[in-house]
Amino acid sequence: MTEPLLKIEHLRIEFNTRRGTLVAVDDISFDLLPGEVFGIVGESGAGKTLTGLAIIGLLEPPGRIGAGRIFLNTQRIDQLPYHQMRKIRGKKIGMIFQDPLTSLNPLYSVGKQLIETILTHSEMGTHEARQKAITLLDEVGIPAAEKRIDHYPHQFSGGMRQRVVIALALCVNPSLIIADEPTTALDVSIQAQIIALLKGLCKEHDTAVILITHDMGVIAEISDRVAVMYAGRLVEVGEVREIVKNPKHPYSHGLMGSIPSLHHKSEMLTQIEGTMPRLMEIPAGCAFHPRCPHVFDRCRQKRPDLIDTKPSKVACWLFKNEDESGNT
Repeated sequence: MTEPLLKIEHLRIEFNTRRGTLVAVDDISFDLLPGEVFGIVGESGAGKTLTGLAIIGLLEPPGRIGAGRIFLNTQRIDQLPYHQMRKIRGKKIGMIFQDPLTSLNPLYSVGKQLIETILTHSEMGTHEARQKAITLLDEVGIPAAEKRIDHYPHQFSGGMRQRVVIALALCVNPSLIIADEPTTALDVSIQAQIIALLKGLCKEHDTAVILITHDMGVIAEISDRVAVMYAGRLVEVGEVREIVKNPKHPYSHGLMGSIPSLHHKSEMLTQIEGTMPRLMEIPAGCAFHPRCPHVFDRCRQKRPDLIDTKPSKVACWLFKNEDESGNT
């Protein structure tokens, strides 16, 4: 079997506050294979973005990794000093943020930013780096790339800026790209173009992707596998087709029911009652139980771990008939 490109073991992300330690991501584990697109989906506040920032080493204080390990190509990276992690960022791991202006410096042309990144992480000369930057801009669909390479970020539309950011993420052929809500700020028609572009480029470059989004429709379009997150925990993990067609966790079922279908007419979409709990108010037992239509006593008392229900894994007591002592 192929060795995982990325391996996350029991990751825990904490925030130290006056009220004590708040746990934002609680004991999550998953693997990512080379060339695979792995989706992480959930509502705002689920811990998706923090997971991505922890992987790339960009967690800002007071946030910190409280426990767990992160491996990239068998190398542990969660404890690396800043200067070593900086070498990995860009060269081995690329990042695409929700707002392209977060990634682009408005004071420099897009060409200068691409060329600087290429020179930092490769042994190319300036002329060769410029030619590669032009090729990348052309690859991601920037028209007249030879002229537009000298334009500034404000001279591009939102969709074109996101294409530039994708080129920036791919410019030194990283083995992994973390895409955090890469289409949310774009028009619907542009979203489809960016999704198709990202999917095609990653297959062409054999780059693995962690796609972070709240949009299950985007996940269904591009991902191979998907992890559903709720209140800092993974509640379901499996092949995207299986979870789209046969979601097992009540939360996953609610997410899928909220997607309009062209094939089945429905007067109303599924609605998940209530809201996600705040970090200081996560209930005992299963965090989803106050909103769950299938809740029973055990859900309120004990938190379920991921259970292998083949072909997916789900953290729900509906799929485990063991008593409290662990006996069947």
